[in-house]
Amino acid sequence: MPSASQFSSLRAALPFWLSLLMIPVAVIGAVYGGWAVILLPLFSWGLFSLLDALAGLNLENADPETDDNELFWYRFITLIWFPIQFVLVYGMIWWVTHTGHLSTLEKIGLFFGVGVITGTVGINYSHELMHQKNRLERWLGDLLLAMVLYGHFRSEHLLVHHRYVGTPRDTVTARYNEGFHRFFPRVLWQSLLSAWRAEKAMLARRGFSAWHRSNPFWRYWILQTLFWGLALAIGGAEGLALFLFQAAVAVWQLELTNYVEHYGLTRRHLGDGRYEPVMPHHSWNAAHKASNWLLINLQRHSDHHYKPNRRFPLLQNYSEAEAPQLPYGYPVMTFVAMIPPVWRRRMNPRVRKWRAMYYPEITDWDAYKRGETPMPR
Repeated sequence: MPSASQFSSLRAALPFWLSLLMIPVAVIGAVYGGWAVILLPLFSWGLFSLLDALAGLNLENADPETDDNELFWYRFITLIWFPIQFVLVYGMIWWVTHTGHLSTLEKIGLFFGVGVITGTVGINYSHELMHQKNRLERWLGDLLLAMVLYGHFRSEHLLVHHRYVGTPRDTVTARYNEGFHRFFPRVLWQSLLSAWRAEKAMLARRGFSAWHRSNPFWRYWILQTLFWGLALAIGGAEGLALFLFQAAVAVWQLELTNYVEHYGLTRRHLGDGRYEPVMPHHSWNAAHKASNWLLINLQRHSDHHYKPNRRFPLLQNYSEAEAPQLPYGYPVMTFVAMIPPVWRRRMNPRVRKWRAMYYPEITDWDAYKRGETPMPR
């Protein structure tokens, strides 16, 4: 019989299971077609933005020393998500290619929604899983990334982004005044190259070539081939096209999120290629309650970079005095990011305020960005 503490832990974790509601929403769209195919983006972006406005902020912090055994019900949703997503994606491919009631436009709309699931939930959960030491969790993270053909994200994220965030060496730190439509194509190829170079450098230090069997890129490529091959086997050319489309939507959402998380923020350059340690003020923080339920506290990004191995229920919130704050949760901010003039109007004053608060000694940020002089100590 479960103990009272286990029931209490389950109740506390249940809001983070709201992502499961996206599955029946997707099924409704597939069965009924028509306007129902747009329910998924309305549910994930629209509903949670509305809930953020109603529920407000969550400023409370869990004890960061909580034992893993007490976090089972939080971890459970990330552990079961891969089989759920697998059945959803390939079930949808079979359904739309073996039934005749959906038009081409409806199929595109439906798989846009599937990409919303694999991006908003799947990639986000893979991000949580890849940071863990448990072998099973890391494998589940790789499987989720392979399903959107973005396996190299693990190498790039762990070996490059966390080490070089807020510096010119980090591809996915969006530069001040860099619009998303310039950022996106740049990051697609630069992140792939930086991930490959990071793995190649690690292998070289062990005396191996880049093509050694221990290079995780072999795993990324094999898994991705299996997944798109399965889509082709189930749904033919149409099934493969829809699979590729959902992967593109998922990656677009990932990079939109990357864009928002560090826009315009910079670590202190100490000279000789060295930078100050990563602190909470090098990432944008958002305490919006409902979108943090959907995104398993990803918006507490300031603490994630400060303590990368901390599990999502233990991530800490920071006040405005400790970390820069986004005005809205990610669903709204990623929408705003798609309109660069509106984004700059909202975010550039916040970046300038951040600069004045944390680095008041810098008066010529253009010179600093050009690398003409290290940031004063």
